[in-house]
Amino acid sequence: MKITTAEFVKSAFAPEHWTTDGLPEIAFLGRSNVGKSSLLNSLLQRKGLARTSNTPGRTQSLNFFLINRKLYFVDLPGYGYAKVSKSMRGDWGKMAESYLARRDELALSIQLVDSRHPPTTLDIQLHEWLTHHDKPSLIVATKADKLSSNELKKNLENIGKVFINREVISYSSVTGRGRDEVWQAITAAIEN
Repeated sequence: MKITTAEFVKSAFAPEHWTTDGLPEIAFLGRSNVGKSSLLNSLLQRKGLARTSNTPGRTQSLNFFLINRKLYFVDLPGYGYAKVSKSMRGDWGKMAESYLARRDELALSIQLVDSRHPPTTLDIQLHEWLTHHDKPSLIVATKADKLSSNELKKNLENIGKVFINREVISYSSVTGRGRDEVWQAITAAIEN
């Protein structure tokens, strides 16, 4: 997809703050520090549109980005970061689950996992929740450029053993690896 416009629209902390124009939405989910903001910027070929940080747990709201005035990317808070309070982690989880369960405009959930590590318990729980609730989803293994070809192949096989019968796309925000495949999945989802 050719990106003509990509703009940050709003941060939402409650359902009444969500967008209301009915355009399809693509949600990006994953644990803190998995590279969601880097992936968003890479997909959109924009530096700094989604703020990246070396400090996990920075995204505390649902962030809506309008793409080509045709669809939204929605960056959800990361999960699993230990240095925030339990109540704050619980609030983030409720906000994300409410969005995922109730949002009719949600066309696809893109779940990010770190290609360098086995999926965490929280990664598995999110995948099971999406599957149980019959939500269209895609698994993307980020930071593929940080591994050798052999390590990446082995790790993708191991990730595939956890997420059985699911395609896992390897992605690098640095090299652009996997970008076309992710866009193909997004385009197919919004056309359905």
